[in-house]
Amino acid sequence: MTVDAHHHVWDLSVRDQDWLGGPGLRPLRRDFTLADLAPEARAAGVDRTVLVQTVTVAGETPELLALAAGHDLVAGVVGWTDLTRPDVGDELARLRELPGGRHLKGVRHQVQGEPDPEWLLRPDVRRGLAAVADAGLVYDLVVLPHQLPACVRTAAGHPGLTFVLDHLGKPPVASGARASWEAGLRALAALPNTVAKLSGLVTEADHVTWTAADLRPYVDAALDAFGPHRLMFGSDWPVCTLAAGYGQVLDTARRLTGHLTAEESRQVFGTTATRVYGL
Repeated sequence: MTVDAHHHVWDLSVRDQDWLGGPGLRPLRRDFTLADLAPEARAAGVDRTVLVQTVTVAGETPELLALAAGHDLVAGVVGWTDLTRPDVGDELARLRELPGGRHLKGVRHQVQGEPDPEWLLRPDVRRGLAAVADAGLVYDLVVLPHQLPACVRTAAGHPGLTFVLDHLGKPPVASGARASWEAGLRALAALPNTVAKLSGLVTEADHVTWTAADLRPYVDAALDAFGPHRLMFGSDWPVCTLAAGYGQVLDTARRLTGHLTAEESRQVFGTTATRVYGL
């Protein structure tokens, strides 16, 4: 069983993706649907996926849940809700009552876009994280390296909540810098309630000239810090298409983990995601 623990879809006729206005993102300014993904995933041997939110808009999560309900490829959804609202627990319960609500496995917020590096430590956010834990969901961290120290303090303060680090915390692969990022990664991995995704690395490298060798030091550091039982593969499709096709991303991840035992490989490419997200 192979699981892609991180991908997106969007339909620009339904909702604009305002983040696509950034430099170099023009190729992504079109629709990407499950009908587009499914044949590529099946051809790559992927059996199940986790569909992840892209915009901080309340209406998106119900749409993603409905998509999951109608397609056997999607086994879980990581949605969005405003963690700072006082009734966040009630909102999470409402989402689970919607069509496809049983597919809601976690929530996340684009913390990477917050100007406050300690946004996660705000009292209203921490109250919301407690509600996520009470709901039995996980919390995905989409952050930049300089925000990792706040992630460590947050995860330490919520030992009953599982935190999933998306894209290994977006290491600066293109520049080759590692020291500061790796220190933050290892500090987070030292906490037992944290896991991470081998995802999004090709787009942190040079989109044109990257090679597997460029990614290896970051993958090796993550394997050493978390271990295979706390790592999961994610394609980050369609964002990955800026640098590589779906099959190439999966093949690269398999080559970079080729030294693992068969059981360890099963963990990275299926078991960890199935366990953490309750797929």
